[in-house]
Amino acid sequence: MNKSNKSQFELHPFQDTDVANLMEKLNGCKTCRLLYQLPTGGGKTVIFSELTKRYAARYNRKVVVLTHRVELCKQTAATLERIGIRTKIISSEVKRIPRRNNYQCFVAMVETLKNRIKDGLIDTDSIGLVIVDEAHHNSFRKLLAKFPQAHIIGVTATPLSSDINLPLNKSYDELITGKDISALISEGFLATPDTHSYDIETNSLKTGIHGDFTVRTSDELYGTPAMLDLLVHAYNRHAKGKRTLIFNNGVLASKLVCKALNDAGINARHLDHKATAQERADILNWFKKTKDAVLTSVSLLTTGFDEPSIKAVILNRATTSLTLYHQMIGRGSRAVNRKKRFSVIDLGNNIERFGAWQEPLNWQHIFAHPHLYAGNNNLSTELHAIPSEDRAKFANSLELAFDVQAAYSNAMDQDLKPKTVIRDAIRQHARMCIENASSIVEAINLSEELDKEINWRIKQYCKCLGNVTNNYRDWLLADYKEKLKTMITKLMRRKSRLAEAV
Repeated sequence: MNKSNKSQFELHPFQDTDVANLMEKLNGCKTCRLLYQLPTGGGKTVIFSELTKRYAARYNRKVVVLTHRVELCKQTAATLERIGIRTKIISSEVKRIPRRNNYQCFVAMVETLKNRIKDGLIDTDSIGLVIVDEAHHNSFRKLLAKFPQAHIIGVTATPLSSDINLPLNKSYDELITGKDISALISEGFLATPDTHSYDIETNSLKTGIHGDFTVRTSDELYGTPAMLDLLVHAYNRHAKGKRTLIFNNGVLASKLVCKALNDAGINARHLDHKATAQERADILNWFKKTKDAVLTSVSLLTTGFDEPSIKAVILNRATTSLTLYHQMIGRGSRAVNRKKRFSVIDLGNNIERFGAWQEPLNWQHIFAHPHLYAGNNNLSTELHAIPSEDRAKFANSLELAFDVQAAYSNAMDQDLKPKTVIRDAIRQHARMCIENASSIVEAINLSEELDKEINWRIKQYCKCLGNVTNNYRDWLLADYKEKLKTMITKLMRRKSRLAEAV
């Protein structure tokens, strides 16, 4: 029997193992906070539903499941009810909950639950476990303080906070990881991606205050005739006739994509947040029932949308978000009805930016050092190699490299200010100049040979900070060079005094 055709409530061995592991962790602590990671398509809802069932049976205490969208509330409640959990959705219509109720689980959105707690409708002392779905959104952080005596479990495919200033390791004590994507593919639980990447010139894209590329600059790029022609070409070559989901950054681009596809005789529709509930339902129903349907959308269908029959995903946008990258591709990854492969068309250099979707990631390192990854254009700790012709000018120095990202991570771990990274980088550059010069003038001249290296260090530092304006980056660069000259002068004079004393 195909593994994906099992009853959605019959746990697979790896799911059962993870539930048992989480229960054991809860049993071993009084009020621990755990973050559980499992790739999209691994069955997170099934797992935390079974966890709810076992927890309620063992401890006879109520469970709260927090979601961030109405659709997820309904889907989660339905899953819980089907496995025999007496569940109540706490919606805006709920004005009263009897003190003596027989509900085992409440499912709610953050603001709604916050208001009901404020109104005294929820007895927080009766809650033994709080499960946070899509925990990376981090909108639940303050609400968790309302349950000081409860266990907390966050659930996510990508344990990287959507807010770089609120890392998940400040809200959760430990990360528990499930099977990775490659393992789920090899065991037949997820489909294998056939990836097709196009080299896109993205220099015109600008980042906004949240660190990702802005809608305006994305619309300007992806709305051009050249990009629309490329999308139609890529679809015809790699996804023609397949049920296809297209992700865009802006409404304008999405509408232009829909028109371009329709003009090419392709059965496509557009969906964005302005659609009414009925319009959305009609479009999604059409998409589900139409074999060659192409749905072009804007950030609506990354979570809370489950259409396993999708056979092609087109990333018609660039993103700096690792989480969004995984969510988008994950929409086509479910292995159902003998679907073993699906197509991924990347029109935003995302695979180059993040690596192949199915490649294993060190989530423990990401959880421990989130500033190295959040809003970051590269997922590895880089060391910059000084060109060989420049190395000869610093022949007396053994230490030439400086790992900016590692230094930043260490500073954050020690609760030091970020600027200590720049201070240490300047000191190391100053030593290099002094070790290879016999005078202040000669050392300062050497420092000017380091312009490319300094630019690289500032670039890496700004990546670690996240949202940095061009003006601030330019100021950092000028300030670095000025302080380097000052430090060279200071250290060179000290070196001369020591030499005279000897």
